[in-house]
Amino acid sequence: MCIDRQWINQAITKIEADFQRSADTHLIKLDLPYLSGIDIYLKDESTHPTGSLKHRLARSLFLYALSNGWIGPETTVIESSSGSTAVSEAYFARLLGLRFIAVMPKSTATKKIEQIQFYGGEAHLVERSDQIYAESRRLAEELNGHYMDQFTYAERATDWRGNNNIADSIFCQMSREPHPIPSWVVMSAGTGGTSATIGRFLRYKKHPTQLCVVDPENSVFHDFFKHGDASITIDSGSKIEGIGRPRVEPSFIPGVIDEMRTVPDAASVATIQWLETILGRKVGPSTGTNLYGALNIAHEMIQRGETGSIVTLICDSGDRYLNCHYNPEWLQKNIAELTPFKETLKTITHL
Repeated sequence: MCIDRQWINQAITKIEADFQRSADTHLIKLDLPYLSGIDIYLKDESTHPTGSLKHRLARSLFLYALSNGWIGPETTVIESSSGSTAVSEAYFARLLGLRFIAVMPKSTATKKIEQIQFYGGEAHLVERSDQIYAESRRLAEELNGHYMDQFTYAERATDWRGNNNIADSIFCQMSREPHPIPSWVVMSAGTGGTSATIGRFLRYKKHPTQLCVVDPENSVFHDFFKHGDASITIDSGSKIEGIGRPRVEPSFIPGVIDEMRTVPDAASVATIQWLETILGRKVGPSTGTNLYGALNIAHEMIQRGETGSIVTLICDSGDRYLNCHYNPEWLQKNIAELTPFKETLKTITHL
């Protein structure tokens, strides 16, 4: 297939121009007096044009596909997603005038489906999260389109050495803080692409910073990290949208990770409720997974008499989850009792 180089040049120029119009995301320092000597920062990825961390990934995936000659002016783009990546890819597809179809489980938050449609994308729903891969490949073949396949290409589409990737951005923003080189970066994994970028950057730059990847329930990543069996699968999908997977994704690179922890789903939800009292706004449940891990690491550092900084992410806004993770009826049906984890947060933070 030979694609018009002039069209590719124009497409890449449009994406790069869009990037130049976007400022970097904010780094928010939490005011937690009890954790004296431990500074916790949240990089707020919800401020991207499409409202999530996945805006970075979608941009990289489109540039990667264009540079490889996989997308042309008539190509239908298909992606398998739990929502946020599809929202961002629909944005870039509209920018280039391309048809976009997102293959997602029916359990995907309604707000995400509406946002995909807002950007001109189409939502193709399947019963279970483990069905999205085969259905995406089938649609791409049927429509002579391109399956973007974030779960394979996320770890290679981004330049992990720098070039204003998320890790480079974090270290630039931390440069004038009391502890400019973080002791830890805490990150959850969906594709594994962001944790791969951060972990590789830390090693390439020879930073002593450790990377902790936090995993929700109903995900195989932590078991794979511990035992190395890439064939493991589970039948149920994660209830913390955007992170955790029922299979080991090709973009998940365990060798760049220093430590993994499993965070109970109820802890993630309890943490976003707690964080709302600090920030005055709602964040998505994967942010709760990230921050619960970061707060526990901070507590352990205090007990060891250590000082330093910890950086984690606000992955997206809580507005996308009003019908689920902020809905008491949904929580009662899907998430365990929050009280024990609210007590843990009080113990850690004295708030």
